[in-house]
Formats: sequence, structure tokens, C-alpha cells
Amino acid sequence: MDRAVRLVVMPDASTATKLSSMERYRFKRALEDIEHAEGRGTELVSVYVPPDRPIFEVTNYLRGEYSQSSNIKSTSTRKHVMQAIESIINRLKQWRMPPPNGLVCFVGHKDIGADQTSMVAYVLEPPEPVASFLYRCDSRFYTEPLHEMLAEKDVYGLIVIDRNEATLGVLRGKRIETIKNLESLVPGKHRMGGQSARRFERLIELAAHEFYVKVADIATEAFLNRRELKGLLIGGPGYTKDYFVKEEYLHHELQKKVLETFDTGYTNENGLRELVEKARDLLVGLDLMREKSLVQRLMDEIRKEDGGLATYGEAQVRHALVVGAVDTLLVSEGLRKLRLKVRCANGHEEERTVADEATLPKCPTCGAEYTILEKRDIVDEFSGLADRTNAKVELISADSDEGQTLMKGFAGIAAILRYRVT
Repeated sequence: MDRAVRLVVMPDASTATKLSSMERYRFKRALEDIEHAEGRGTELVSVYVPPDRPIFEVTNYLRGEYSQSSNIKSTSTRKHVMQAIESIINRLKQWRMPPPNGLVCFVGHKDIGADQTSMVAYVLEPPEPVASFLYRCDSRFYTEPLHEMLAEKDVYGLIVIDRNEATLGVLRGKRIETIKNLESLVPGKHRMGGQSARRFERLIELAAHEFYVKVADIATEAFLNRRELKGLLIGGPGYTKDYFVKEEYLHHELQKKVLETFDTGYTNENGLRELVEKARDLLVGLDLMREKSLVQRLMDEIRKEDGGLATYGEAQVRHALVVGAVDTLLVSEGLRKLRLKVRCANGHEEERTVADEATLPKCPTCGAEYTILEKRDIVDEFSGLADRTNAKVELISADSDEGQTLMKGFAGIAAILRYRVT
């Protein structure tokens, strides 16, 4: 069984070096759908076209593959591969040369169970230039190069350290990732006197030195070859962090990347989060800092006795958007819901929000099955409502603490208002 082909194009991605938050979200959602597809055989065709490759060369290559695919033994696989290649050739006819970032095509028949298949087709303009031409026929679409393009480019190394413990991590876009936690073997205070005291103090200093060297070695292994590393932030309680930097335990190339040291109360994973928070002013341009400020502003409004200029929940935020009361819409990137316009066999129409089409209930008026008339991703729907009244749209990462607060506390949707609504 074949269904209507789905076409996804990113018209703005080729003209901007950095995707907007909504473009990035839509691209990720398209990738999720693409990666969900699975063929019964090697029936899914992936084609990557670099920007400098003339389209006629690509179509000539694909015609050669079309001829070769006639030798496939399985009748259904042969038929599906040939249909996919033919579909890609037809879709490429609208271009003489690829867009500035090239093109990526994913076409094939995915298995939908009950011995049935559904043909799907995606044509994407990637966020960065395609490096080289690639043709692949497999049971899944080949998407690894696109994930590399979407990888966060702003990466900062994090080290929190004192004599007892150290933790290393990275701040990658909106996510803090722990690399390693180490506990030292440096002895604590002692009650020795005389020469024993001096000898014991020397042993303590030697143990501390060896601990700092070990931390520096791990930092070298973790950070030195990261070309995307923007800088190092170092924190911890007391003087140890400053001594660690001043005595240049770090590799000389990493030493150059130290941006600043910060006082933190912890040297574990909590210390990493505290370090990022203390470096807020330094990292003010990062999405993570913007998210923290937005969610904090939302919480400040909610805590006010009169409820403040805030609302949350799907129905309440939708109403506020419709009447034009929303200043800033906050939506979780982890929200996965569909807004459906449906009609039953007896003509009853309504709109429903569901997590999946399979969970769509029957008509409450007559009990008949619904037919889906329109389907939209709920994030796209809310973004469209916001655009009508020039409300700002902020997508909040599901990976950050603030994103977890928005998702778990407010079902993934909230808004900061221009004025209160009833």
C-alpha cells in the first residue's frame, strides 16, 4: 500500500549560517520521522548532493543505479528501489544546480506492518554544506552527516576542583555533560609536631601536586583535541582553583583557553551547574543563559499573589494567543503532540490534541470513527498563532533543568503576558 508522499524542504537553511530555533526544531522533527522509517529489505534510498555537483551528473548517476537495481533478486525490493530512484530523479528536475548547501533526499518504502508498505519521500536543504556526494540503499535512511551538522558548535570545558575532589565536564549548547569525577588521596589535617609535622606537610603537598597533575592529564585528554572548544571555566571553593591555574598544571594550549575562575561551593556535578550559573555574565550569549532568564522570569510572575503576567497549559495559552495577550511564548522542544481537525461519519467536526494518531478517540456525540482532515505539530501550531500577534517564540531545551521544569511542571507550554486575561 502506498500513501501520499511527504516533502520537507528547508528554504531558509541555505541562506543562514545558523538556523533559527524554529527551523532547527522542524529539521529535528523531520529527522525523527526519517529515522523512524524501516524497510523490509534494502529499500530505503539516501542521496547526498554537494552544492557544486551539477544536477544532471547526479541524475545520470542515479539512472545507472536504476539499471543496476533491475538485477535485484527480490521482486518487491527491486520494484521499491526502482520506484525510489525514479522518484528522486523526478524531484531533482526542479534544480539545475543544488542550493548553496546542497540537497539531501530520502525516499523509499517503509514497513507499516500487516505485510504492507508506505512510500515516503523527504527532500531537505541541510543547515551546512554537504561535503561529498553519497548514494546509499539500506533498510534505514542514512542520517549521520545531518546529526553532525546539527551538533552544538559552542562548547566550553568545565573544571571544578579542590584538594579533595575534582569534576570535569563540558557545556555543549544547552547541556552540561559530566566527563569524570575524581576523589583525591590527599590527607587532611594532622596533629603531628616538630620535624614529623614538616615531613607530613611535604607528603601532603606532594599528594596534592600529583592530584593536580592527574586532573590536568584528564583535562588534556578530554579537551585538547576539541576544535570546537571556545574556552575553559574553572571553579571551586577556596584558593585551590586559582593555584591550579597560576601554577600552570594544564597543557599550555589549554592554559591559553582559561577564561576565568569562579568560587563554587561544590566540586561534584552540582559544582558544574553552579560554575555555569556563576559564569552567567560571561556566557550571556549562550542559549542556556537565555533559557534560564526566561524560565526564571516566568516563575517570578507565577509567584506573584495576583498570578502575575503569566499563564500555562495548552488551553489557557491558546486562549491568550488568540486574544493577542502573549508577549513571549515558551514551548518545550521535547513536546510531541499533534493538533488534529477531525470529522466523524455523521458530520460532527472538532479539533483534538493527541500524542499519537493511534490514540484518537471516537466521536463523543455519536461514537463514530473520526476522519482526520488536518494535522499539525502542536509546536508549529502555537508558533503560527504567536506570529499573528508578533509574540516572541522561545523553544526551551528538554535537556536543561529549566526545560525539565517547563515540561514536568507546565506540560511543556507557558507564556509571559503583555496584560492579564480572564
